[in-house]
Amino acid sequence: MKQFFIYILASQRNGTLYIGVTNDLARRIYEHRNGLIEGFTKKYHVHQLVYYEVCEDVQAAIEREKRLKKWNRKWKLELIEKFNPKWMDLYDDLIRDSR
Repeated sequence: MKQFFIYILASQRNGTLYIGVTNDLARRIYEHRNGLIEGFTKKYHVHQLVYYEVCEDVQAAIEREKRLKKWNRKWKLELIEKFNPKWMDLYDDLIRDSR
């Protein structure tokens, strides 16, 4: 079954945030980290994976992404803090777990 991921990147703890959706989280974060995607994350150096969630349905994933983007900043920070209180970059764990 295909999985979809809603993710949040940060420039640093409490820094600039970016919310996205993808069907291949490891590949997408690699692209962000290595400047392969033109735009916001490249311009503002937003490369740390600080939050993600899994969804089985593409439409539900897109709706969740849209909803999160409309949240105020305080709610987004609280969501990250609950999931990842130390604001660790989760990319290395993601890569290690996908092997």
